[in-house]
Amino acid sequence: MTVPVDTLTIPDHIQGYPELAFGGYVAGMLADRSGASTVRVDFRRPIAVSTPVILTSDAGHSALTSPDGTLLVEARPSVLTLEAPPAPSWPEAKTATETAISNPNRTITACYGCGAACAPGRGIRLFSWTRPGHRMMTAAWTPDPALAAENGELGTESVWSALDCPGGLAAFAYSEMAQGAFTAALTATQLHPIHAGEDYISHAWPITRDGRKHTVGVALSTPDGELCALAEALWIEPRIS
Repeated sequence: MTVPVDTLTIPDHIQGYPELAFGGYVAGMLADRSGASTVRVDFRRPIAVSTPVILTSDAGHSALTSPDGTLLVEARPSVLTLEAPPAPSWPEAKTATETAISNPNRTITACYGCGAACAPGRGIRLFSWTRPGHRMMTAAWTPDPALAAENGELGTESVWSALDCPGGLAAFAYSEMAQGAFTAALTATQLHPIHAGEDYISHAWPITRDGRKHTVGVALSTPDGELCALAEALWIEPRIS
C-alpha cells in the first residue's frame, strides 16, 4: 500500500512552461525517492509551481498526487537498453553552446533547464545547438556550484533536469516536433557522480517518431568521453483542436 510521505511545493523558479513545474526536476526528485538504479517516470497531469502536492512512496515506487488524490506523476524501477552514440568532442560542444548563446533568433525563456533568463544557480543553464553533419544536439555544460550539495555533487533532481530539455530540442530540430510538446515519460540512469565546476558534454538525438509521439535519447559525458548519465524520453505534441 502506498503511504503519504510528505506535502511539498515546487518552487516557482523551477518551471518549464510558465507556471508549470519543470519535468526533469520532478522526475529526478521521484527517482531519488525510488532508490532504484534506473527509473521510469510517467507524467499524468501538469504540476503547477508553488502549489501543494503530496509525495507518496512504497517499495521502490513513488508518486505525486494532488490533495484530492488525483495522480499527477509516478515513478517505478525500470531498465534502459538504449546505447548512446559517441559524445562529441569538447571543442564541438563548446562551439555549439557559444552558437546557441550568440544566435539572435534564439528564444530567451525562464525554463529551468535551458532558459538563458535564469540566473546562474537558479537554473541548469544548459544551452544546446545542432552538431554539423550529425542528427544530434550538443552542449558544453559546467554546473554552477549553487546547484550542488556541500560536497560539490549534484543531486538527482539537477542531473535529471539536465537530461530533459536537450531531448526535446533534438525532436524539434530533427523530427519536426510541434511547439507546445511536453515530456510524457523519462527513463534515466546515473552511472557516475556529476560535480559542480567540472566540465560535461551533453548530447541528444532523435530515435523514433509515431504521430504525435517522439522518442529521444540524451546523454551526459565527461570531456574524455566517459558516460555519466543516460536517458530515454517520450515527448508528445499537443492535440490539434
